[in-house]
Amino acid sequence: MKKLLLIRHAKAGSHNMKDFDRPLTEKGMHDAAFMAGQLKKAELIPEYIVTSPSLRTKTTANIFARLLSVKKTFDNKHIYEASTRELLTTINHLPEEYSFIAIVGHNPGISQVLYELTGEMRDMPPAAAALIGFDFDEWEMVHTDTGKLAWYDSPKEH
Repeated sequence: MKKLLLIRHAKAGSHNMKDFDRPLTEKGMHDAAFMAGQLKKAELIPEYIVTSPSLRTKTTANIFARLLSVKKTFDNKHIYEASTRELLTTINHLPEEYSFIAIVGHNPGISQVLYELTGEMRDMPPAAAALIGFDFDEWEMVHTDTGKLAWYDSPKEH
């Protein structure tokens, strides 16, 4: 059984810089650490984290990886500004040796792929996380309406 954790990057500043280079705010760093703690409490620890290479997503992914003791992280340029179709293609090509993978990305893509896979419309504010379970063992089988939302949380819920 495959499990996919969708994480939206934490709150970023809107400094006068390129979108790709925007850093997390203090609140963003706090919220990412808080959500990593929520996952740890729920014993939801991914084996591998794939992240957009933008500064805010990489920083979010690094906070989650450090606090959850996840050793394997990978940057994937296809996650930055990805459409639902691009995210599904990325998911279909995830490494088969991992059963539980997290993807740290951006909205609207993260919200849209959550809906595409589960039919669940959920608000995915900064640092939100949604766990999707699948009843099969190959990432290439992931497509529309094949997943079930198993867990959801966000800093806004607390």
